[in-house]
Amino acid sequence: MEETFVPFRGILNDVKGRIKCYRQDWIGGWNAGYRIFAPTTYIFFASAIPVISFGEQLDRDTNGILTAVQTLASTSLCGLLHSIIGGQPLLILGVAEPTVIMYTFMYDFAKNRDDLGPKLFLAWTGWVCVWVAILLFLLAILGACSIINRFTRIAGELFGMLIAGLFMQQAIKASTFERVILLKNKSVLQGIVGEFRIPKRDDPSLQEFSTPWRFSNGMFGLVLSFGLLLTGLKSRKARSWRYGAGWMRGLIADYGLPLMVLVWTGISYAAANDTPAGIPRRLYSPNPWSHRAMANWTVIKEMRDVPILYIIGAFIPATMIAVLYYFDHSVASQLAQQKEFNLRKPSSYHYDLLLLGGMVIICGLLGIPPSNGVIPQSPMHTKSLATLKHQINRDKLVKTAKSSINNNETLGQLYGNLQSAYKEMESPLRFQPASSRVLKELKEETSQYTSADSVLSGLPVDTSVFDPEKDVDDLLPVEVKEQRVSNLLQSLLVGGCVGAMPLIKKIPTSVLWGYFAVMAIESLPGNQFWERILLLFTAPSRRFKVLEDVHAAFVETVPFKTIIIFTLFQFVYLLACFGITWIPIAGVLFPLLIMLLVPIRQYVLPKFFKAHHLQELDAAEYEEAPAMPYNSAMRVSLTSARSSPKRVGTSDAEVLDAVTTRSRVEFKHQYSPLRMIPDSSSPGS
Repeated sequence: MEETFVPFRGILNDVKGRIKCYRQDWIGGWNAGYRIFAPTTYIFFASAIPVISFGEQLDRDTNGILTAVQTLASTSLCGLLHSIIGGQPLLILGVAEPTVIMYTFMYDFAKNRDDLGPKLFLAWTGWVCVWVAILLFLLAILGACSIINRFTRIAGELFGMLIAGLFMQQAIKASTFERVILLKNKSVLQGIVGEFRIPKRDDPSLQEFSTPWRFSNGMFGLVLSFGLLLTGLKSRKARSWRYGAGWMRGLIADYGLPLMVLVWTGISYAAANDTPAGIPRRLYSPNPWSHRAMANWTVIKEMRDVPILYIIGAFIPATMIAVLYYFDHSVASQLAQQKEFNLRKPSSYHYDLLLLGGMVIICGLLGIPPSNGVIPQSPMHTKSLATLKHQINRDKLVKTAKSSINNNETLGQLYGNLQSAYKEMESPLRFQPASSRVLKELKEETSQYTSADSVLSGLPVDTSVFDPEKDVDDLLPVEVKEQRVSNLLQSLLVGGCVGAMPLIKKIPTSVLWGYFAVMAIESLPGNQFWERILLLFTAPSRRFKVLEDVHAAFVETVPFKTIIIFTLFQFVYLLACFGITWIPIAGVLFPLLIMLLVPIRQYVLPKFFKAHHLQELDAAEYEEAPAMPYNSAMRVSLTSARSSPKRVGTSDAEVLDAVTTRSRVEFKHQYSPLRMIPDSSSPGS
């Protein structure tokens, strides 16, 4: 993205860049066929379940003025608009918890004022949305998104860890806002801990709220939550199972998590005849055709009844929401198109922010809370599409490799066929040259294999030299199926949830908390901050195990003491960001602390860390080193830096981009280890 603050230039650049590939965005999605339903279903559940939860939270906090019907409608409407006319289709939109918190504070402000009150609450929020849209228009026009270029890995990973922590908190206990209100109203509870308590809106005299049944409900809720958590995470690893046919393992890996939601919902009815009707507790929301859900769609007629003083005063909360949306939307888009994903199509920060302003106005006039780019759903969407692209490419190359082996072709001929097949699968972009980087890497690997043994290179290849089922994975670079169809379909499915509300209300709330925990854990792999935390807890005598597995390159190049200090700085900063979310109203401004990392990274950290160490720990791309043999791992000290390592000169062939298709769905930049001269004292030298 060009860094420009010339009015309208950023928007025009985005439109020119994305319109060239607009047609291909649709063709590429439809060409994926039925496979597109795997990432669609995955991201649909990841998007819909939090939105339903936030809608239920709004229902309690606004006394039923806003419900899950409105949050689902907003998510679907904004998602449809963005998938069709948006710039970056990988970005997922939804109603996020900061929006829920802001609407709750605005309701608390309005409900006790005679000239506003609950009756004009939505009309007043309509004016707030108008101010928010104006501010977003100005930010987009003036090129404010150019600042996103200055966000390095330290900010993105810290923000990702914060969101994961908030999702895990949502699963375990009350949200940050509710925890503050809990001091005033002890009946406001949420999360798995809330399953042991009496909900705010229910009658405490009911049988299901007696002490024995409340305890039974909580314990059953723990079973359902942990059941979904464990089976959901296990199903994501199905491709690495040793049992079952390949198509079955792939089916479970693609659709296992949504299936587990249905399975554990079914299990929740196992003892339905022997327990009170409210055990386990289930989602609560009005049906879309009820009066409560239909009363606020004509709020535009009431906006003229809002006193002029409140119309002007709406600028104050609008400023906070605009800053929040600017940051969340831009960072979500940035995390969805990180460099390690190797995206070929251009970004669209400025135009997407402009479009967000338009959608905020539409939502405000309809009386529904606005949607914006969300984390971790957006990067999860990109990862799922990378898995899709990898599977499509892999199937084609495996078929080609097997055909070459059956035809008794040499290893060089096999690789030539693989290259030809790969080039055929590449979707050409008219406005961009062919990607020579990927083809060059395939040629490099071909030359490495064919030159390894002059005798083998002229003989027919067999599976002992090259096993298509195992070795093709190592050849495929990270690629993403960049298209609009999955975003469109998941938005339609979210909209369908509005009509399916009677069925959705059968899902136990404890299953919901388990899904929150799954999303939090799923967002951790690939986060270098998280992996450094794990490294700190690794016993010194066992750190060589880190090198024996695939590991980050900084483990070999940065002193362990420096790793500790840098990680502790990030952790303390994370606690500060998490702590500010506990402060009423000011809690939604936690993005300002994340934005403060830009000058801290640029001016403060270089005074405490060496430049090359800082570059390794805060690299623009995640560099990952393959596993090392035991002896080599033992010779690399994790307690001090290799100040002057002996190594043979490296070549371009030693730097390989590769996709790591392990069960945890990581996508990183892979670096081959530095080749070290054998130590004369080492065994076998």
